[in-house]
Amino acid sequence: MNNFGLRKVLAALTVALACVCMWGCSDDVTFKWEETRRNAKVIGFVDDSLVMVGDYRFWLESKETWNGGRYDDEDAGNPRLCVYNYRVQEDGPRWCDSVSELHSSSWFYGQLTDSVIWGSGLPNSIKLWKVGEKPHELKLKPEFEGCSKKIEARRIHEWVDGKFIVLGATSVNGKTVENAFFAPDYGDEYCQYAVLDTNAKTVVYKHLDQNLEWVRQCDDVRTLKNKIYCLRTIVHTDQIGHLIVDNEDQGLLEINAAIGPFWGDMLELGNNLCELSVDDGLNCLPVRWLGGVEIENAKFVNEKGGTIYLRN
Repeated sequence: MNNFGLRKVLAALTVALACVCMWGCSDDVTFKWEETRRNAKVIGFVDDSLVMVGDYRFWLESKETWNGGRYDDEDAGNPRLCVYNYRVQEDGPRWCDSVSELHSSSWFYGQLTDSVIWGSGLPNSIKLWKVGEKPHELKLKPEFEGCSKKIEARRIHEWVDGKFIVLGATSVNGKTVENAFFAPDYGDEYCQYAVLDTNAKTVVYKHLDQNLEWVRQCDDVRTLKNKIYCLRTIVHTDQIGHLIVDNEDQGLLEINAAIGPFWGDMLELGNNLCELSVDDGLNCLPVRWLGGVEIENAKFVNEKGGTIYLRN
């Protein structure tokens, strides 16, 4: 075989190997979006009548492999945010918008304010999506004060001076501490929380100072008009749910049940939804939330006994 013939054989082998590595060189590829959406969940509550729901549209891609078989792949994309009325049964959502993405990039981590949800990216960025507006990603500068190991953000709530408190978990010696307030029990290098400043575009990881040490008892915490509201559930007691404001327990609640977490200005008290108020403390609505966050199971029962389902 001459050099020219050898080069042709090597080129053919190279192409064949590339085809094998890429699951074949066939043009037989099918791609299809599902007609309906899936994985719908409650993300937050706008107010005493509107709830935010996030869902996805899944797709399926099928390719012919080098040996004549098929290789199938699926994923979730096109995340959508919708607003529903949970006090009155309606035909569908009041408002919806979606992001054009083949692979969803985690927009539905939780609720930031009454009409804004947040998504992944911390500590270097955060996704923000306000009802009625287009979503965007805000670049951040992470900083550390007195600690070096960041927390993994689970919840973000309104905090003092127009900022936001970031609460979450931390990894300690191969295990996870879900309430990072207790992280310094394992070493001062572990941060307890962070403060997000969307105006300065910073997120500062830190320890609780002496004035805030009392919030270690809280399952969830936020501010309202610069007052610190703390939710605490104490099991195996007559008074299970506690609302603590500026380190003062507000006494026995109307319903003896587990409390929390915060959903914007709303919170759960047993199966009841209650609204946080500076003047009234806690105003529980004549509506119950049953079935959890998954929309296929969730339902609301209003003051007239009517059952409300969040339908597309």
